Amino acid sequence: QVQLVESGGGLVQPGGSLRLSCAASGSIFRLYAMGWYRQAPGKQRELVAAITGGGSTNYADSVAGRFTISRDNAKSTVYLQMNTLKPEDTAVYYCNAGPIRTVVGGLGGDYWGQGTQVTVSS
Repeated sequence: QVQLVESGGGLVQPGGSLRLSCAASGSIFRLYAMGWYRQAPGKQRELVAAITGGGSTNYADSVAGRFTISRDNAKSTVYLQMNTLKPEDTAVYYCNAGPIRTVVGGLGGDYWGQGTQVTVSS
């Protein structure tokens, strides 16, 4: 029903910026909350940021003030602008879609992207 494809990952120095994009195919994109999860080696998957269909946002404490999630329903795309990147931000980042209570309050919605690697290192 919905397919998600992430892009924009790469290698960046500490303090740098990167913008991730997630393009969704499907006719019900605007009805879903969207989120960005990340998983680093040896760590559990964690929610980084989420946005509802109406534009309300939530952020993990570790990224609040540095990351911004946004969505463009006309383009069926969600973005994650990452500023002042730190080495601990290094992880595979996954786009996620589903009801807000699953994206934020559960283990994630039913739809996942393939992941994009973000590496922050000097």
